[in-house]
Amino acid sequence: MQREVTMRNRHAGEPFTTSDDDIAAALLDVSIPTLMLSLVHITGDPELIRGRLKPAGLFLNEVQGYMSEDDKAEVRALALDIIRDYRDRGCPEPAPIAPQLLHEMMSWLVVEDVPDEYVPMLMEEMELDGADARQVAAPADIAAREAFPVVVIGCGQSGLLAGIRLQEAGIPFTIVEKNSGVGGTWWENSYPGARVDVGNHFYCYSFEPSDHWTEFFAQQPELQAYFQGVMEKYGIDKHIRWETEVISTRWDDASSTWKVQARAADGSVETLTARAVISAVGQLNRPNIPEIAGQETFAGPSFHSARWDHDLDLAGKRVAMIGAGASGFQIAPAIAGEVQQLTVFQRTAQWMFPNPNYHAAVGPGVRWALRHLPFYGRWYRFLIFWPGCDKGLQAARVDPDYPDQQRAVSETNELTRQMFTDWITSQVGDDPELIAKVVPDYPATGKRTLQDNGSWLRTLTRDNVELVRTGIDHIEPDAIVTVDGERYECDVIVYATGFHANRVLWPMEITGRDGTDLRTLWGERPAAYLGITIPGFPNFFCMYGPGTNLAHGGSLIFHSECQMRYISQCLDALIDGGHRSMEPRQDKYEEWHARSQAEIRKLVWSQPSVKHSFFKNAYGEIHVLSPWRIVDYWTWTKTPEPTDFVFS
Repeated sequence: MQREVTMRNRHAGEPFTTSDDDIAAALLDVSIPTLMLSLVHITGDPELIRGRLKPAGLFLNEVQGYMSEDDKAEVRALALDIIRDYRDRGCPEPAPIAPQLLHEMMSWLVVEDVPDEYVPMLMEEMELDGADARQVAAPADIAAREAFPVVVIGCGQSGLLAGIRLQEAGIPFTIVEKNSGVGGTWWENSYPGARVDVGNHFYCYSFEPSDHWTEFFAQQPELQAYFQGVMEKYGIDKHIRWETEVISTRWDDASSTWKVQARAADGSVETLTARAVISAVGQLNRPNIPEIAGQETFAGPSFHSARWDHDLDLAGKRVAMIGAGASGFQIAPAIAGEVQQLTVFQRTAQWMFPNPNYHAAVGPGVRWALRHLPFYGRWYRFLIFWPGCDKGLQAARVDPDYPDQQRAVSETNELTRQMFTDWITSQVGDDPELIAKVVPDYPATGKRTLQDNGSWLRTLTRDNVELVRTGIDHIEPDAIVTVDGERYECDVIVYATGFHANRVLWPMEITGRDGTDLRTLWGERPAAYLGITIPGFPNFFCMYGPGTNLAHGGSLIFHSECQMRYISQCLDALIDGGHRSMEPRQDKYEEWHARSQAEIRKLVWSQPSVKHSFFKNAYGEIHVLSPWRIVDYWTWTKTPEPTDFVFS
């Protein structure tokens, strides 16, 4: 009789023979609360977390639970004994833990009750059973799928994900990517200091966790390398047309196909035929350079931050940086030490909050724990996810009765303002002029909130750095001149001025049924049902579409996994149902947009006191952000409702 071979749960850790001394050294690096949950898996004993040793609180990016040094040392000693015994027993795979205890462990780790409605989402996200619940099921009718080619536009994180899921589904696909490599924003934004602002151990695919990160908030080269590695692992690169840009796509009703025009690097144009199109182009990939009088006369190098000139040596140069949002915030500290002079032109100050790990290296002990300790990586991912899972949305809600809406939008928002202000002023010292420049005059979190470990404000206090808040009047061959007549001489201009976020899917021409032009239909108000589908545009699906950008937590990778599961099931409905096309009902689309707009107006980002926000269109409205709880969006996109659609 042949014995059935079972695979070890891939999150149960690789067996190890590490010495006692090396284990003890590794435990000096790890998150102690996370370690304790791994010990519960190893021993099966929940009493380990029911005693005196426990985390005392939770804050975003604080992973030690504010435990005392004595308590952490006690846990390490206990852990060493347990892990030594586990090693000596051959590192057996731990038995599964009952759902009720897993819920208790969640609440214990984050020092608050995790509501029941979140548990299914979190269990799926952590995949403690080792199964990828978002994976596409193996196809039943292979021939029908092979006759349903799909074109994916873009190969950033969402386009790569689409390719992986389409391949699992047995659907032929072509990814058209305008760049020469994978990664989207992490390919294009290679400026000095570029790094992610979501913890890396959450900012990766749920089914492809990494234990190789060298920093908790990795820099661009490492992020791009991650996506490169995932692409190669799944063999997606053979489906990609690099340096090829989609210029238009038109629906042909007679054949129920999309005709996708793609222009290659040599200028040649080819038409691809697809039964469905998935747009994975993102919202932050078309640089926005403001029109400034005289900018064409500037004699030195000038470029957008997303088009960084790596051949240019900035050493000894006088550099002017226009813009100091998320990109400029990272660039200035990275170059200030090498340039002769850095002049930063900032329209409005940015709120920021402390993150001591923002530039911190991941110690070897953390990487060892991720690789070997049962489910350590899964619980660590949860620990990073939970503080940013809808907490920010609660704090962003406007209290219409709060008296001073210019200063704050609620009592909670006022407390946030005070905390952020204290963090900012504590670093500036006795410099009232600089304090006036760096403390924002609008409600906290009203624009994209930045995080830092002190590097930005420390940079502004350098002798060779000047922050200018006066508006720019014009540019001369060797200087920028502000509206008060001051000249700021410079050799190089860097435009850290962001992207055309509100020009969703621009500059592609997308023509749906009856010749409807999507850009004309949308105008300044882009919308899609659940951010994914649009009536009049059959078999056209958006990832990171209108109303899905996140300003309150989570990560775009999490959102993309929700969206692609939904899209995969839509494709299943088309193919398995023998349908030619599907599109959302007009009333569902309009109801979704109206409901989203009503909700977004109740949140801080829509406040009139928040000006010059890239979230807002020309009318001061917001159509790019999600106003919804992450758990709600996960629920709504888990399974498409057939009655929401019109099939033909």
